[in-house]
Amino acid sequence: MRRWLRETAGGLPATYWYLWTGLLINRVGAFAMLFLSLYLTGSRGASEGLAGLVVGAYGAGGAVGVLLGGVLADRWGRRATLVWSHLAAALGMVVLAFTTNLAAIAVLAGLIGVVHSMPGPAFVAAIIDVVPSDRRSRAFNLQFWAFNLGMAAASFLAGLLAETSFLALFLVDAAATLITTGLIAWKVPETLRRHAQRRPTEPATRAATVPPRQQGGLVTALTDRTFMVFVGLTFVLAVLTTQTSTIMPLAMRSDGLSPASYGVVVAVGGALIVIGQLFVPRLIDGYRKHLVLAVSTVLLAVGFGALAFADQLPIYLTAAVIWTVGSMLAAPPNAEINAELAPAVLRARYQSVFYLTFPAAAFVAPAVGGVSLQYLGDWHWVIAGGLGLAAALGHLLAGPARERRVAAIRSATPTAPLLHTAEAGAE
Repeated sequence: MRRWLRETAGGLPATYWYLWTGLLINRVGAFAMLFLSLYLTGSRGASEGLAGLVVGAYGAGGAVGVLLGGVLADRWGRRATLVWSHLAAALGMVVLAFTTNLAAIAVLAGLIGVVHSMPGPAFVAAIIDVVPSDRRSRAFNLQFWAFNLGMAAASFLAGLLAETSFLALFLVDAAATLITTGLIAWKVPETLRRHAQRRPTEPATRAATVPPRQQGGLVTALTDRTFMVFVGLTFVLAVLTTQTSTIMPLAMRSDGLSPASYGVVVAVGGALIVIGQLFVPRLIDGYRKHLVLAVSTVLLAVGFGALAFADQLPIYLTAAVIWTVGSMLAAPPNAEINAELAPAVLRARYQSVFYLTFPAAAFVAPAVGGVSLQYLGDWHWVIAGGLGLAAALGHLLAGPARERRVAAIRSATPTAPLLHTAEAGAE
């Protein structure tokens, strides 16, 4: 047991654990947006289509916030970005709790989406800053575990609170965010180390780590073909997983199931991750990352496709188990590939482009999915399953090129290491 604990969680610095704890606290209280569609349709009289668009505004704001967060984390600092974005998120949630006008709620949802997404690139960039490369797999696995441990607790508590008071959802969310803000401000130092940029006099290193004929900053990430193919495949994964917080609650309600039932489904998935995620690294160790991602995406496709036949809680629970196993397998290789493909001098910017997939999915999934569910019914889930199978094939085709790129970066790093932070690159 001691050996397993060392291999699973040992050798990680204190700063990582403060970041990990802040993430866990924040996720335990971050359940208001999970129930936003139910809040809008149940308490504010919005239609399913309108609710999807308002929730989509949250995702659209997140798309802006994640890019802004990446730029600020590279230029302003990881710690400052984390502290001020969390503080703004807490304030926005309090205001949203007492807002009744649907147009104002849509605007607030977009603004909260901005500040909710800003910490993502800073969190991951800070982890990469402080965790040695040979320990990042366990660090990312534990990060995913903490995220879902918090999500499981949040979903269970939120399912109970939603039965009595939606106001409490927003206020508890704000309180948890404030606690995270205080912890980061108190215990997390700035991890962005500013050195003079290496001059571009070493073409072999530059060619291996930063794609040629491209400018710096976000432009480099957005025009990096190998990286953007990976981002596109991750976007499909994000669209599928976002169904659980945007479209699935509407489908369950149409089947006569209560908000508490929805909370149970999400909590069971989170509990499965809490129990099994720490064993995933050993399970996938030795397999190529693109093969693991292909298998995991097939499981996601099967799980969400099965909802076409769901009309009772046991079927929803079975489908949730299938797609949750897929998410568990995908988490470590997804994070590792993202870290491996990012040049050190543009670390947070690459993270921001990668994390753009999640707010983008948070917009596309409800905005398109709400209308799709309304007019296509169960065929919505058949289409979702087909997208997942296509993404699995994409991983099989794109994997070899990705591996060659990572090998080139690794071979160049020992002889001419790039800087640990980003002073270079215009946004």
